[in-house]
Amino acid sequence: MKLGFIKYSMIIYWAIFIMLVLSACSRSEQNVNPSLPQPAHPKQQPAEYRPNPDESGWKLDNTPVDLTWFVGANWYGHTWGESITSKIVTEKTGVNIKFEMPSGEASEQIALMMASDKLPDLITIGSWESAINKLWEGDQVYALNELAEKYDPYFFKVAGDGALKWYRQENGNTYGIPNDSYSPSLMQATGLTAANQTFLVRKDLYEAMGRPDLSTPEGFLNALQLLKDQYSVYKGQLISPFFAQGNVSYGMTDYLQNLLAIPHEKDGKFNDRMTDPDYITWLKTFRTAYERGLINVDFLVDSNAQVEEKTSNARYFMMIREWTGMAAINPILAAAAYPNSYYIAVDGPQNSQGDSARLFPGNMDGWMVTMISKSTKSPERAIRFLSYLASEEGQRDVFLGKEGETWTMRDGKPQLTAEMVQLLDTDRERLEKEYGIMDTYWMLRNPAFVNQWRPEKAASVKQMEEFANKQADIDSGIYKGIDPVGDSDIALSWSRISQNWEEVLPELITAKDEAAFDKIFENFLARRVNYGFNQVMEYRQTELEARKAKMAE
Repeated sequence: MKLGFIKYSMIIYWAIFIMLVLSACSRSEQNVNPSLPQPAHPKQQPAEYRPNPDESGWKLDNTPVDLTWFVGANWYGHTWGESITSKIVTEKTGVNIKFEMPSGEASEQIALMMASDKLPDLITIGSWESAINKLWEGDQVYALNELAEKYDPYFFKVAGDGALKWYRQENGNTYGIPNDSYSPSLMQATGLTAANQTFLVRKDLYEAMGRPDLSTPEGFLNALQLLKDQYSVYKGQLISPFFAQGNVSYGMTDYLQNLLAIPHEKDGKFNDRMTDPDYITWLKTFRTAYERGLINVDFLVDSNAQVEEKTSNARYFMMIREWTGMAAINPILAAAAYPNSYYIAVDGPQNSQGDSARLFPGNMDGWMVTMISKSTKSPERAIRFLSYLASEEGQRDVFLGKEGETWTMRDGKPQLTAEMVQLLDTDRERLEKEYGIMDTYWMLRNPAFVNQWRPEKAASVKQMEEFANKQADIDSGIYKGIDPVGDSDIALSWSRISQNWEEVLPELITAKDEAAFDKIFENFLARRVNYGFNQVMEYRQTELEARKAKMAE
């Protein structure tokens, strides 16, 4: 009797125990969001953790973790782990970065990675790249807002609501965070526009020629003739008359059109700037210059290595070139044997009304966009790392380095040491490799923070920047990157038109006479209609209206 009672009690006990276990499992499954990953280190996620929008999430876990980071710039040559800055960041956050760079085009590399299902943890590519939409639409990257809500809501506080809203998609999610994103209000408040388009001339040569007027076709041609007749060899160097950055696709198209202040829209309608009379006049001016032997086709065919060699030796007379590309070279030229051989910004080609240039400023798109791949095994660490990098603390660590060694606090403001400022002006390569400060790790660079920490620029650099800021059209950032990209029919149409233009413009410049020029240009206009140009213009109009609506939110 007593034995039977014990057996009966044991059965009841085990039945209750099993019911409790099953109930707990059921509740646990209900609390899991199947669309979001669970932490790679569940033991390190405190059971009592609750999302805190006022506390940096990265502080919860700084155990060592490796994250691969694809940087979509084949020229980016920096590493992680050797510089002082990278060591500081890894020691603080536990995150070690392994950079990957494309061997060719970034979008093509991303496509190959997607096909092989081998995407890196973090991806940074140009805001204009077609791969961005492929990653978003192909469900290859996480919605940053969803990761932040689960693992680090502090991200919303530091990432910048304007930038996140600008990149928010129709489904309400934001998949990427831009660097160097400028709103018109930020430009108004700081006076810094991020405009970097300038027309540059070699200072000593320009002054030796009597500072000729380069703003009109006549003055431009006269200056080139004077160069050929009297200054083709200057201070022992053979001088190349002209260079246009990005050749046809950039320097001789959008860039030149901005110098000519050709409007992007008229009466609310997107304007076809290619057919503007002033633009055509200046293309014919270049044709005349070629016919007279005042310029050659070097500026259309020189390799990057040839351009850099000529630039570093100040062998160009004038350039359509972004001043930021000269920021490291100008101080070196100013300290060389001929201290006035550096470049200065002047008024270049202008329209027939003599209007000042309307240069592209920064814009909400930013420069590059960073995303978190769904291939990552540590999504919680990835979003917290981005949150750290976007914060003032992270921006200061990455941009300035180690307090007391690379920067000190003076007058209540972080400032680089004198040694670092000197390195910035004389040996940027060492500055970046050994110390890793300033613009070495620019992937989440926020101008609102870092611009206030920059040292006073050298006079040879400051002149170019101030000239560009004066001529910046701060409302025109909305037009940047408005052309269709990707694999859609309209994007393929625009790609075909653009490729044809790259072939046509050299033909225009080398045309035997104006009649031949007109014929070549007319044929191009007819071809682009057949390629789908009218549909491209409709796309631009729709995109423009959508952007205006976003700006108004």
